[in-house]
Amino acid sequence: MNSVFFSILFVFSIIFGQAQDPNKSFIVRYIADIPQIDGILDEPVWKTVDGPHKFQQYFPSDSILAEQPTSIQMFTNGTTLYIGLKIYSTGNEWVIPSLERDFRAGGNDNISLMFDTFNDGTNAFLFGINPLGVRREALISGGGEDSENDFNTSWDVKWLGESKTFENYYTAELAIPLTSFKFREGETKWRFQSYRFDMQTNERSAWYRVPQNQSIFSLAFMGDMVFEKPLGKSRTPLALIPYINTVAEKDYIGNDGRTNFKIGGDVKLAIGNGMNLDVTINPDFSNVEVDAIITNLTRFEVSLPEKRQFFIDNSDLFGSFGGSRDANPFFSRRIGIARDSTGNFIENRILGGVRLSGKLNEEWRLGILSIQTDEDLDNQIASNNNTMIALQKKVFTRENIGMFFINKQAFKDYDFIERENEFNRVLGLDYNLASENNKWNGKFYAHKSFQPDDRKGNYSTGANLGYNTRNYNVFSDWVYINADFQSDLGFIRRTDIVKSATSISRIFYPKYGSINTHSFQFFPVITWQPSLDYQNTDRNINVSWAAEFQDQSEIGADFFGEYIFLSNPFDPTNTKGGIPLSGNQGYHFNSVALSYKSNRARTIAFEGLVQMGRFFNGDLFSFEGESTLRLQPKKLISLALNYNRIRLPNPYPSADFWLVSPKFNITFSKSVFWSTLFQYGNQINNLGVNSRLQWRFAPLSDLFIVYNDNYVVNQFEPRYRSLNLKFTYWLNL
Repeated sequence: MNSVFFSILFVFSIIFGQAQDPNKSFIVRYIADIPQIDGILDEPVWKTVDGPHKFQQYFPSDSILAEQPTSIQMFTNGTTLYIGLKIYSTGNEWVIPSLERDFRAGGNDNISLMFDTFNDGTNAFLFGINPLGVRREALISGGGEDSENDFNTSWDVKWLGESKTFENYYTAELAIPLTSFKFREGETKWRFQSYRFDMQTNERSAWYRVPQNQSIFSLAFMGDMVFEKPLGKSRTPLALIPYINTVAEKDYIGNDGRTNFKIGGDVKLAIGNGMNLDVTINPDFSNVEVDAIITNLTRFEVSLPEKRQFFIDNSDLFGSFGGSRDANPFFSRRIGIARDSTGNFIENRILGGVRLSGKLNEEWRLGILSIQTDEDLDNQIASNNNTMIALQKKVFTRENIGMFFINKQAFKDYDFIERENEFNRVLGLDYNLASENNKWNGKFYAHKSFQPDDRKGNYSTGANLGYNTRNYNVFSDWVYINADFQSDLGFIRRTDIVKSATSISRIFYPKYGSINTHSFQFFPVITWQPSLDYQNTDRNINVSWAAEFQDQSEIGADFFGEYIFLSNPFDPTNTKGGIPLSGNQGYHFNSVALSYKSNRARTIAFEGLVQMGRFFNGDLFSFEGESTLRLQPKKLISLALNYNRIRLPNPYPSADFWLVSPKFNITFSKSVFWSTLFQYGNQINNLGVNSRLQWRFAPLSDLFIVYNDNYVVNQFEPRYRSLNLKFTYWLNL
């Protein structure tokens, strides 16, 4: 990197050195006791220990103490962290949509506890529980700023928790083995935060005060839990997770039916106090929740979240480089998918892989991932090795420098692979900025790709900076991706661009009335194409107003002014045989949108968005919405609907796209779950059914029965059908 780059970093490091409010703290006593985990705080030890209390309100205000009291007690016996909770409300009408583990906090009563065990303000472990003892655990990364990318509930670990309800309050007991955490030997304190949702009073609160303009699980706002006795070694046991899977499937298009029997599994091994070694052999992801179908009216690919367990732990160490929307050099969902000889993406079997990830010490994190995929000669797919090495160095208070190297390479010579496709390598450097009080956030990055016999300037660079206060939120993002930049394991929507995105928001907090907060936003996004003399190819000017009410419902209004220059012909309806819109031409069009979201705690909740206006040289009417019916705590029924009406002038095609997705979740108990999802989408001419029955017969050990069925909509003929019976067992040694 050049001197200008580091001069900019130096200036921002000075800006970020701002002080936070004085830390709140409490003592975690060492007591050689083992209480019974039944949710009732009746053991004598709970009368001798203390912990966090006097929660601060986060919603509807962030300047007063919470009206509904919450108290937490903690102690450790050297092997387990024991936590007692007492949580008050105004009645006993607790909102509990489901008994299934790993719920999301919004829309139900619960409390969450976050532990930053390395005191770095970047990563944390989260454990949560609700009034019926339903548990959840999550990994928080990236400082906890982004609810979509920094909060991952797919992580699993063994621990105990039970609750008991009483008149106007409930209590809970948690027993979390210290082996569930990673920490330094001899550690005397962790950073800690807890937040709760009380749906009876619409109050959200946190132990350490969090301003409303910040995420409630932001790791910038945490106190200290000080251990009475220094912690010993973090001894995570060796875990063996074998599986057996019997699959009966039939491809009706190819008239190919078969039954397979698969065996494989994972091994988890702790190395030192902060590193994990994960090994997978012949992995099987048949039990993973099916992806949602998306109606795509753009020219670009849409990214979907990673749900496979092997790729989850420390996933931020690999997947947070670059820009998540335009310039992400590593996107783990690329592994296990390959393009066949006809250009279609199909499943590519993973033979096995290893991953070493975690903390080397207080300042360094290391990640090494290597996955081997199988060859498929019939479809001209090579066996590839997919490797990434990532190294991250903490600097200042919450900032870090990250470096990575990615290599995707054919395992042997294949006559159907051109030389320029024999390997793809990417080398990069990122600097992540985060002030102590989280007013400033940003990133600078520079990446370079390498292909055989390639000496071109294949670069991807970018910078973004955000300033977030109570009344103003300003963010600017700049991206440059060279036309020859290539990352086979990344998510790069398109190359040959310079892109600018700037958001300016003004937030208001009315003192009276039903509106709690409302804001205005101006958000222009502009893209230029360097190879066309920096011609403006895309421009989207968004002006919006949004409001959140005291009852947690929300409304919004948007205006979109768009310009798209089509370099090539494009048919947004994707109609077979349809005449595409002319290329080498620009299109101006405007639209307006209205949105509403009800309080998710209601028995029947609804959210929806209506958009209408021009679309290229025609018109668009769009509606998307979802309604949920809660028959708590065992039944949750939802219906998602998406409709797009496109009308283009003759001779161009018009279309009506429907996407209907009813979903049924039944939790017979806290260990038996059944979910069924129907997805009808006429854009891809498919009706899909995914039904999954899960029995958690032991901690993190499951029996799955998964049924998949897909039909061609027009003829209502079967396309593909499968039935999986999968058994997996988690064994600690």
